[in-house]
Amino acid sequence: MRKKIFNICIIIISLFVLSQLLIKKTIIYSSILYALNIWVNNLIPALFPFFIISDILINYNVTEYIPKIIKIICKSLFNISDNMLTIFILSMISGFPSNARNTRIFYDKGLITLEEANHILIFSHFSNPVFILTTVAIFFFNNQKVGIILLITHYLSNVILGICFRNKNTISNNSGNYNYRNNDFGTIFISSIKKAVDTILLICGILTIFLMLSSIIINTFSFNSYNAMLIKGFFEITIGIEALSNLSISMLSKTVIASMFLAFGGISVHVQVLSQITETKIKYIYFFIGRMYQMIISGVLTYLICIIIKI
Repeated sequence: MRKKIFNICIIIISLFVLSQLLIKKTIIYSSILYALNIWVNNLIPALFPFFIISDILINYNVTEYIPKIIKIICKSLFNISDNMLTIFILSMISGFPSNARNTRIFYDKGLITLEEANHILIFSHFSNPVFILTTVAIFFFNNQKVGIILLITHYLSNVILGICFRNKNTISNNSGNYNYRNNDFGTIFISSIKKAVDTILLICGILTIFLMLSSIIINTFSFNSYNAMLIKGFFEITIGIEALSNLSISMLSKTVIASMFLAFGGISVHVQVLSQITETKIKYIYFFIGRMYQMIISGVLTYLICIIIKI
């Protein structure tokens, strides 16, 4: 019965969206063009190269080359294995949804257990540093100091999460049977490009759909600029932060809200993460719980730092 009700709701929503596509063609057309513009100008430069590089590093077992002192420190702080540390570091560099993508790769290759895969999703949600320091700080807020604050609190909130949840994980000595050097570099390079293309196209589709949905909702219910900003941020962080930057509120408020948007990721990012772990036993709920905690921690940290440096 519950499934039937859910199916009916999906049908009703789909029919409503379809009717809006026919009635509000101009708005839909503009939102799709805008989504493609964001994808081309912001997301591809920030994510695509990192997807390729991270896949190559995984294939060449970058875990072996992480300095031992870093492994010891991170194991003490987070209670994680070397392979989980690799996912954590690559996520810091690449940004979402590479955390879910790399977790899926390591899990499929038997390099981490299901418990470890679920656990690492809690505190490996990082926005791409290039996105924060350029798109958010310079293009939207025109303030480099804001970008540095957001980057620090975004990373620090994940570190705090990792420490808080350290006792929820059991470290395994699972190294897997995968032969990293089974293929030559050319084969690995081409394979990495193909995987990166698939991922970036998937992100494009998800971004377009959710930006379109947010436009339909905002125009249907005639929300004011503040509510419209919250809805945009709830669906997709890029358009949410852009809308936030145009509001007539203090820079302190803008920075704190932007920090919380980055920590949550938007429904668009959540669906991207889901798309990477689908058809596995990895549970999305761990990622969701992590984002709720990270929103609170990141918001508080950002507020405190902004008060201290008087932004």
